[in-house]
Amino acid sequence: MNREDIEFQGEGDVTLRGWFYPAQNTTTPAPVIVLTHGMSAVKEMYLDDYASVFAEAGLNALVYDHRNFGDSAGTPRQELDPVLQYRDYRNAISYATTRPEVDANRVGVWGSSFSGGIGLMVAAIDKRVKAVVAQVPMISGPATLDRLIRPDFLPHVRGNFDADRLNRFAGGEPAMLPAVSPDPMGQAAMPQPDAYEWFTKVSADRAPNWKNEMTARSLEMAGEFDPGSFISQISPTPLLMIIADEDACTPYALAFDAYERAREPKQLVVTHGGHFDFYEGPGFDQVSGAARDHFVTHLRA
Repeated sequence: MNREDIEFQGEGDVTLRGWFYPAQNTTTPAPVIVLTHGMSAVKEMYLDDYASVFAEAGLNALVYDHRNFGDSAGTPRQELDPVLQYRDYRNAISYATTRPEVDANRVGVWGSSFSGGIGLMVAAIDKRVKAVVAQVPMISGPATLDRLIRPDFLPHVRGNFDADRLNRFAGGEPAMLPAVSPDPMGQAAMPQPDAYEWFTKVSADRAPNWKNEMTARSLEMAGEFDPGSFISQISPTPLLMIIADEDACTPYALAFDAYERAREPKQLVVTHGGHFDFYEGPGFDQVSGAARDHFVTHLRA
């Protein structure tokens, strides 16, 4: 499918880069879906496939890399700042609405994993958004850390955060840690075995520019971020939440609780599998189709 390499200015004049997929089989300005990825991931990790599904359904799709990752600019490299990612998401919407192919009154956002949480917050605050899909979303940084890090490890982890903060304050380089690790007891931003398997396989097959490292501060800032607290404010924007019943990365119990707090109109799709089972094969067909139908229903009517 035809796509255009794009760049636009994020928060603080940082250049963000990605792709624009024009809507197919339409001759008038069409809706646009803004997509970006989860923790440490880059756009080559199957976002092109999601964008193609949306474009084939008559929806423009704008895909981009987060600042500090992939093809986008920004320093420190490999640092996830959820507040700046949220603001960049809104800048991506602004850029999309300037394009002649786009109907500025019909904007959707799609996010998966960490960006699923950011998408919830964007939809709650930015009422240019007329439909949102949150796939296996990160709901609460504090609650997720409490579930994924053993209580006896937490003092050591927080001590490392404090030491890194002091070192950076004194002008030192950011401390780094692996994004994933083959040792589930090792230090990594995502220590789950399925995260290591997915990232290493997909980076080798599709995304050689992905790097298995993040700043330690990324994990600290992710642990402070609580996008699920905004979920009741999304209404009346239609919400589709997709939850995996074996998700070990973004605990599904938190997603179910958040969905209960969301107001109508809302829709829930519960899928069987783990956090990374929906980027190819039957799982991809199921969730991309559900997202496509949600956007077509609420943006193309």
